[in-house]
Amino acid sequence: MNRRLAFGLIAVAGLGLLGGGLLLVGQTAVSPDAIQSSVIRTPALIDSAWKLPVAATFNAGLDWQSNGSRCGPASVANTFRSIGEEETSEAEVLEGTGKCWTGFCIVGLTLDEVAEVARTKTSRKVSVLRNLSADEFREHMKRANDPGRRYIVNFTRENIFGAGSGHFSPIGGYLEAEDMVFVLDVNERYKPWLVERERLFSAMDTIDSDGDKKRGLLLIE
Repeated sequence: MNRRLAFGLIAVAGLGLLGGGLLLVGQTAVSPDAIQSSVIRTPALIDSAWKLPVAATFNAGLDWQSNGSRCGPASVANTFRSIGEEETSEAEVLEGTGKCWTGFCIVGLTLDEVAEVARTKTSRKVSVLRNLSADEFREHMKRANDPGRRYIVNFTRENIFGAGSGHFSPIGGYLEAEDMVFVLDVNERYKPWLVERERLFSAMDTIDSDGDKKRGLLLIE
């Protein structure tokens, strides 16, 4: 959904509220069966993934996003917690940025906007990695186990789960022998999962209609 359409729908919803009614604008839902069956959750593999050097810094736990629009800030907050930054909650990450001041990020944030939020709260280098080739993505995943680097991936759920829209989550690491990426999903319905690198790349290598640019990776180092 692009922002012009979203703001129009929000305006209509506002009129509905003023008139005593309630209009809800929702995203395409992903069924519980699709959430479970579309990715890899083999206990032994998940256990191995949590032991990867970067994943281990998250202490086998995440603070879940507070609502469906705040996956970007939640991803930054969790990532900051893993590297010892002070701002480790959505509210702290967003404070003073002017973003999501209503409590909701209208149709979510773009990759560039999440980078802007992160840069406001850290002196570390924050890079937007967009228009990557499959080979370049593979090389970055090989470096995703480096404790000095943190990646946040922006992808569309539709390419993995068959439904859903754009989403952000930290990358916990890469099981190179299995060629699988560990995605630390900040949505409590999904929880962390493993997926084949090529499938995650195909979900990332898509256009975000909110900014008419490719999705990609956020690198914090």
